[in-house]
Formats: sequence, structure tokens, C-alpha cells
Amino acid sequence: MQARELLKTLQIAERLKDTTRHCTTSKGRQESVAEHSWMLTLMVFFLKDALRAEFADLDLEKVIEMCLIHDLGEAFTGDIPTFDKTAADEANEEKLLFDWVAGLSEPMRGRMQALYQEMADRKTAEAKVYKALDGMEALVQHNLSPIETWTEGEYALNMTYANDRVAFSRVLTALRQAIREDTVEKILAAGKEVPKNG
Repeated sequence: MQARELLKTLQIAERLKDTTRHCTTSKGRQESVAEHSWMLTLMVFFLKDALRAEFADLDLEKVIEMCLIHDLGEAFTGDIPTFDKTAADEANEEKLLFDWVAGLSEPMRGRMQALYQEMADRKTAEAKVYKALDGMEALVQHNLSPIETWTEGEYALNMTYANDRVAFSRVLTALRQAIREDTVEKILAAGKEVPKNG
């Protein structure tokens, strides 16, 4: 990628620094999509030895690439919380993202198109790891945020979200259980009732 194209690409990506998500930080400030992507990528960095031990052929560079680019579509649409996002919202975000990617030069265009396809298919270990961690990062952040910022539906969501995404991995299943334990502790500390479906 040439310098001028890189700068134009970064100008689009920079929008994610100002695109806020539903969740807040531990101090109650709305987090940005860029912050979510950073924390997600950091999770891969800290889990790399455990993931390599479980999946000997796992391409961690590819997982990191997936984490870095996974929410670039929100530079065009903004963030829509998972519990509000419709199929039409997803289709619109995908179209805007893919139109933008199609305008990039090779080899970056082909690389990104291949990564997005692999992420959508979710058949490879890399895509499964990325998707599981993406869901769990949101749960970690919810556990760090003030419980007063949670909506009513998030109590149950934090107990069950991403359960299906981690079943293929011993490491990720253990992490999901630890996150659930933190959720229970947070809910009980607030004097609230833990949802039964958790």
C-alpha cells in the first residue's frame, strides 16, 4: 500500500475512535469501537501461548488481523448493539464495508476480502477464535463497567452470550466460565438477582 492510500485508509479507520459503543468503561465513559478492537487484540496477545498449546497450527497473525479489521464497517454505519442489530443493519454494514474494500489496491484488497469471507464462514480455527473472543471482550467490558449502565436485558445476556462460540476450545471455555463468575459476583454485589438461565 502506497503512502497516500495508507493515509486515506487510516482516515476512514480513525472514525472508529469517535464511534461509541453501548458499553462504558470502568469510569462510566462510553467506549469507542477502536478501544474494543484494541482490547480484543490484546486478549489474543495474552492468550497466544495457551492458544498455541491447544491449537498447534493456529495462525495467530491471522487472528490478530481479524481482530483489527472486524469492526471497520462501523466506520460507515456506527455501532448498533447486538441486541438491536437486525439482518438489514448487517447487510447495510457489509455492503458499505465491501464497497470500500473493493476500492483498495491489491494485494490489500484481496487479503481483506479473503479475511472477511473466512470470518463470515467461521469454519477455521482462526475465525472461531476471533469470533469467540469478540463476544467475550464485550462481556469483560460489561463486567468492568458500572452496573448502573446495564440495561435490564444485559443481566441475562452477560450470563449466556458467546457460550456457543467457545465450545470448541478448552481455553476459551475456561475463560468464558471465569467471565460468568465475575458477572455473578457483580450482580450479587449490586443486590440484584442472578438470572436463572445463566
